[in-house]
Amino acid sequence: MPDDGGGRTAASRMREVAQRAGVSPMTVSRALRDPTKVSDELRRRVEEAVRAVGYVPNRLAGNLSSMRSNVIGLIVPGLNNSLYAPTIQGVSAVLRGSGFQLMIADCGYSGEAEEELITAFLAQRVAGLMLHDTRHTEAACAMIRRAGLPVVETGTLAPGPLDMLVSYSNHDAARAMVLHLHRLGYRRIAFVSLPAANNDRSRERRRGYRAALAELGAEEDARLVLEMPPGLASGAEAVVRLLGSAAPPDAIFFAGDVLAAGALFECQRREWPVPGRVALAAFDDIDMLRHTVPPITTLRLPREEIGRRSAEVLLDRIQGRSEERVVVDLGFEIIQRGST
Repeated sequence: MPDDGGGRTAASRMREVAQRAGVSPMTVSRALRDPTKVSDELRRRVEEAVRAVGYVPNRLAGNLSSMRSNVIGLIVPGLNNSLYAPTIQGVSAVLRGSGFQLMIADCGYSGEAEEELITAFLAQRVAGLMLHDTRHTEAACAMIRRAGLPVVETGTLAPGPLDMLVSYSNHDAARAMVLHLHRLGYRRIAFVSLPAANNDRSRERRRGYRAALAELGAEEDARLVLEMPPGLASGAEAVVRLLGSAAPPDAIFFAGDVLAAGALFECQRREWPVPGRVALAAFDDIDMLRHTVPPITTLRLPREEIGRRSAEVLLDRIQGRSEERVVVDLGFEIIQRGST
């Protein structure tokens, strides 16, 4: 059996942990493998002993008989996007103390990259998967079905989920914002989103925009619809292009928070009054939107709660408390502010 470089094997270090905690090695193994099966006091003693001894358990080897590790794999489109941080925080809060660990990867809005990451996670015998995207390659879907492990998707409410789904409807949220702007008196409402080719959220938001126009008896005007790359500069460019057109909008709905902020900063630079010359609305209530002048009307989304509920339903399935293929709609809220 390999040692730790100091002549002590993993088994001897396990015995040392057990001696310090005043329990048997089997109890130590149980406390590390599934903390929910021991008392809080016992778990605390074992954790303190583990830290004192410097013991690092081989989680994968300890679970070879079940062919599953204690790792949950989470794949998001981009780690440089702060929007995913609340969801990750929500997942971590639930997993903490459950005996499961979180492994996070970034697929860069690529279905092929997501497929590669799913392959890697399955090779690590993850206990479950959390996928932000809701559209996957055929090979990825086939792999997941063959593996038979629980999966939660979180990006948007979509028909025919792989397994479980916890999110909100991007379609309904976009539709609601356009109808809200119309109720406020705006009639030429432009729509700006991130590129939709590899982004289900952008596609669903565009679909919601169209649905609202149809309800209002209006047709979509191609001159009022833009797809822009992410970033403040893109929002600035979009507002200049739209307001410089022959038939400018009186309101612009940015289906991306940073785009909306960039548009507001450009309006301020050019001394275009908001909402005097144009009203601005956003998608997602990042902290910055509350502190601009004027603060920006937006959609508040339950991103941290999505993380919490996703982790809960995944653990319920893994630990045998439920076999239900749940779909959870956590909704959204329109936050009316000075920009409209």
